[in-house]
Amino acid sequence: MDHFLTFSLLSLLLSFAAAGDFSDDQLIRQVVPEEEQSVNLLNADHHFSLFKAKFGKSYSDEKEHDYRFSVFKANLLRAKRNQLLDPSAEHGVTQFSDLTPTEFKQRYLGLKTPAFLESAQKAPILPTNNLPEDFDWRDKGAVTGVKNQGSCGSCWSFSTTGALEGAHFLATGELISLSEQQLVDCDHECDQDGVCDAGCNGGLMNTAFQYTVKAGGLQLEKDYPYTGRDGKCQFDKNKIAASVANYSVVSVDEDQIAANLVKNGPLAVGINAAWMQTYVKGVSCPYICSKNRLDHGVLLVGYGAAGYAPIRFKEKPYWIIKNSWGESWGEDGYYKICRGQTHDICGVDSMVSTVAAFQSTSE
Repeated sequence: MDHFLTFSLLSLLLSFAAAGDFSDDQLIRQVVPEEEQSVNLLNADHHFSLFKAKFGKSYSDEKEHDYRFSVFKANLLRAKRNQLLDPSAEHGVTQFSDLTPTEFKQRYLGLKTPAFLESAQKAPILPTNNLPEDFDWRDKGAVTGVKNQGSCGSCWSFSTTGALEGAHFLATGELISLSEQQLVDCDHECDQDGVCDAGCNGGLMNTAFQYTVKAGGLQLEKDYPYTGRDGKCQFDKNKIAASVANYSVVSVDEDQIAANLVKNGPLAVGINAAWMQTYVKGVSCPYICSKNRLDHGVLLVGYGAAGYAPIRFKEKPYWIIKNSWGESWGEDGYYKICRGQTHDICGVDSMVSTVAAFQSTSE
């Protein structure tokens, strides 16, 4: 994309944003010229066949197959638009390419708003002068393997367990995999506005931490395995494996987020997932991504000083995000999103929580 087109797109983005409240997808469609949206669909049949084989897709009948093919072609166009406005990442075919944006949101997102309990404790301000240039809790053994929430809006539970798994590792030196299904089945905690954790219908990380405090802790995943469906609570307090000592809300300041990450372990984060349905790899740094539409719970595990973005001719510092859509999505299940120069892109700095763990009380 040349500099003139970049300037023109940014000017259009600003004019549309000033005119009213648009969704990210509406803005993308309006600011990208029709000729730029076009994509060669002559080989769409071939690409759809590869897609079905790679992701094991099958459909109930010819009508469903034809409908999904039409959605797939629409998503090829959408990926093309996304590529134009997020050139430092690669966008294309993913396992979600046969889903409409609405279906994707209903099945794979699930973060509720408002984001925080008013009573949530604020994390203390930490020194930031000696932060490492690059940091990754995966290298230190504090992060379990990438999990898969399936078509259940339980992202919030994976963000919660990931943060507590890291905190438990810091407290005990032991990495364990905790039960998301316990939260899906048993956690119905509500915030002061009556927004409640509701299994596959969504929830909040802070209310999940509040539930965990009240319940006494979470069981191991192997003792309470994930089903990806709402079920009857089977919690056994005698099998608690990790417990929450306290949790708090981190400042939106990026240096404070980095300091809390380094000191306290992986952080529970909310994000606007508008660009994630078509994300393949690279550092995502879209020209537009609202910080006011957080809809997905993820885990912040690290950061890097420089992810090379050749189209923008400079290195891009980034956050490292663990997702819960399996290893076949993104960079082996991870998402890189820019930090630093573009403050709070996609709201990644807006909803951040840290948690501390007690040592396990289980046998």
